[in-house]
Amino acid sequence: MAAGRVSPGHPWSTSRHACAQLGGTSSAAASRGISSCGSSGSSGSASAHERPSAAGSSPAAAAAATATSDTPAADADADAADAADALDASRGFAKGGFDVSQFPPERVRNFCIIAHVDHGKSTIADRLMEQTGAIVRGGNAQYLDKLQVERERGITVKAQTVSLVFRHTRDGHTYLINLIDTPGHVDFSYEVSRSLAACQGALLVVDAGQGIQAQTVANFHSAREQGLEMLPVINKIDLPAARPQHVAANVEEVLGLAASGALFTSAKTGVGMASLLPAIVDRVPHPRGDPAAPLRMLLFDAVHDEYRGAVCLVAVVDGLVAKGDKVVAASSGDVYEVQECGLLAPEQTPTPALLCGQVGYIIPGIRSLKSVRVGDTMYRHKAPVQALPGFRPAKAMVFAGVHPADGDSFEGLVSAIDKLTLNDASLIVRKETSEALGPGFRVGFLGMLHMEVFIQRLEQEYGATVVTTAPTVTHIIDYGAGETAELDRPSDFPLDRKVVQILEPTVVASIVAPNAYLGKVLQLCSARRGELLDQAPAGDGRFLVRYVLPLSELATDLYSEVKSRTQGYGTFDYEEGAYRPADLVRLDILAHGEPVDALCRLVPRGAGAATTGRAILDKMAKVMERQQFDVILQASADGRVIARETIRANRKNVLAKCYGGDVSRKRKLLDKQKEGKRRMKRIGNIEVPQELFPELMRAR
Repeated sequence: MAAGRVSPGHPWSTSRHACAQLGGTSSAAASRGISSCGSSGSSGSASAHERPSAAGSSPAAAAAATATSDTPAADADADAADAADALDASRGFAKGGFDVSQFPPERVRNFCIIAHVDHGKSTIADRLMEQTGAIVRGGNAQYLDKLQVERERGITVKAQTVSLVFRHTRDGHTYLINLIDTPGHVDFSYEVSRSLAACQGALLVVDAGQGIQAQTVANFHSAREQGLEMLPVINKIDLPAARPQHVAANVEEVLGLAASGALFTSAKTGVGMASLLPAIVDRVPHPRGDPAAPLRMLLFDAVHDEYRGAVCLVAVVDGLVAKGDKVVAASSGDVYEVQECGLLAPEQTPTPALLCGQVGYIIPGIRSLKSVRVGDTMYRHKAPVQALPGFRPAKAMVFAGVHPADGDSFEGLVSAIDKLTLNDASLIVRKETSEALGPGFRVGFLGMLHMEVFIQRLEQEYGATVVTTAPTVTHIIDYGAGETAELDRPSDFPLDRKVVQILEPTVVASIVAPNAYLGKVLQLCSARRGELLDQAPAGDGRFLVRYVLPLSELATDLYSEVKSRTQGYGTFDYEEGAYRPADLVRLDILAHGEPVDALCRLVPRGAGAATTGRAILDKMAKVMERQQFDVILQASADGRVIARETIRANRKNVLAKCYGGDVSRKRKLLDKQKEGKRRMKRIGNIEVPQELFPELMRAR
């Protein structure tokens, strides 16, 4: 068998044989005469040194471990683990000369960091990497935030992983600790759930000054649904306004995490950071996969490499994967050959294989990310396994038209969008032509933040200047008799067919704010067609309310209104909800009798439609230039005009040269001017300038 190749379904029951397949011994282990064999063929038992000192191990478990230690595979794993203990863990995985075969599942910990925006998640990750030698001290801040938009907004858009090597002073053993930096925003909730599925534990970071925020609660529930062991970390204890003990008690009261188990840190100054890695090793369980089972991997994210195609981030649940293996994507059945595999430590570090419980990357020769489905299960060719639960295709929730600000730059926009979609398979892109804006694209996004990040990256990374239409959501049109259709463009709403009902998507919003603003928040949510689900104290003189709100409201100024009505103290987060019936009507804006398709939208029937129509027309009347004839602006809904504005014509004073004379002469000049205006109005054509659309689309 060729080196690095794994036969389908091979159990790897003999560790010495596995060692040869993985490319022999590591350099450090070879110098000591110890075979660096993999854990893939082991029975999953711990080393002889681990068993008697493992914290919390029961006598029965110790006896079982002792019984299995007589096998050659277990002895080989113990030798490999001992070899890792002899190396310098402070230099990191690559520089320290470590090998993946030195880390059986018992020596692996997979965890993530979840936090509200600006609570110190990226700084904590930097300090952990510095402590373990993965990066040099004092280097680039926010190392895992690769994109400019991530650094500017303080958010994570793409999942990142980094493999750290840590020697525990309690038992002297060396552990492979995989940090998975996950997105925290609900727009990427599915990607977050798949990333969390690759972990066994999580650090829940809370600012010692601000306390629990809305996104803290949302992330906590996501992690709890995945069954993760959560370690509360009270960060920024160096701030003058910090109240670490009070916040820890608040975490216990609201989230149910014991205050006695909280860790107190200041990632900025380094205070308390030395306690994090030992706590992760002691309190986060190791992966429970079966090294001897057939290969089963979870694909939790991917990025596009210009030269090598898709680089897939994977967690090996069972078995192992090696370079040269043929693997199958369960969702599509496509077969790929692994051209390279390895760990991110933090840069790509090729290894002969990835073993059970480890998290790393593979390069399977996939040309486009469109073929990569986040959450998919991958297994060895001709050795099918049961797919991991939770997979579903990405579904766009918000749509918007993206058009070049200058018609001559369309080809540049095409190139920029093509490059961006290589790194974001969740985008839905199709060409469209608008009568008002010209050629462009209809783009589907996971949510409002996803859309904002996409537009910002277009402008920053590719220099594109675009005009976007008002974001819309996907409605379901029910025609009766079981016939339904999805609608993502309001101008396509049928006016010539009977519609039984319209279903709109909703979100479950969580708002945390001081008690003094409770009435204003409730009034705002009710005005936005919200349904109150829950109201509870959030501790420290604050409240938590949960509302069901239409997703379309998030496309407006709802977030800004929450901040305004709470004087900046309120925090807002949401999660995807179900579809519900809604009484909506199509609102058309007509300029000089012609509909402007880019301004069409679905609005609540009744007074809401008239209010929105008048707001748009009033803004149009203020920003549009006057013509040589009167321009009539109208808002139409339910087959009737519900609002109207008139832009008066530019009018020359034709009586300026008349210094006297009969009034009939003046009347004749005025009638002649009026007839000319009437003729110009009849043949005139009105176009709404593109630069005005961003301003008009914010009207409500």
